[in-house]
Amino acid sequence: MIDEEISRSTIAISVRASKLTARGLAYVLAAAGRQIAKRHRVAQRPHGRQSVKKLMGHGETVNSIEVEAPKLFDRMARRFHVDYAFYQTGPDKYLLFFKAGQADAITACFEKYSRKLLSKSKSSRIPIREQLKRAADQLAKEKPRKKERGKEAVREDR
Repeated sequence: MIDEEISRSTIAISVRASKLTARGLAYVLAAAGRQIAKRHRVAQRPHGRQSVKKLMGHGETVNSIEVEAPKLFDRMARRFHVDYAFYQTGPDKYLLFFKAGQADAITACFEKYSRKLLSKSKSSRIPIREQLKRAADQLAKEKPRKKERGKEAVREDR
């Protein structure tokens, strides 16, 4: 396990030269520096939710779909590790931009998102005040009325 981490983090440089000059060594080190910088840029690329400008800057083709509930989509997208961005087109209307290369992940994410959205719309929410009134009425109906108890004095003649 540790050996794998070391082999991943090290860069192997091999040079074929019968005579290694300073110029040749400088060229090899510059090439290694470019490789390190490239890996660093790739690691610095943002993932998940981001601005449309950053998403377009990745250099990949981008697709878009209209979405109603961005918060719900956020939860689903985190599970599938999707890179995406929202653009508001109107009140409660958003365009979702995502990478075309992640189409399979987006399809699975949208499937789960649409299922959740449909289940939420079916069970319309009841206001809290209404729920409290119903609960109070139900308690009043269920509560058995207490019978008044009275002791009767029974005296026997002795």
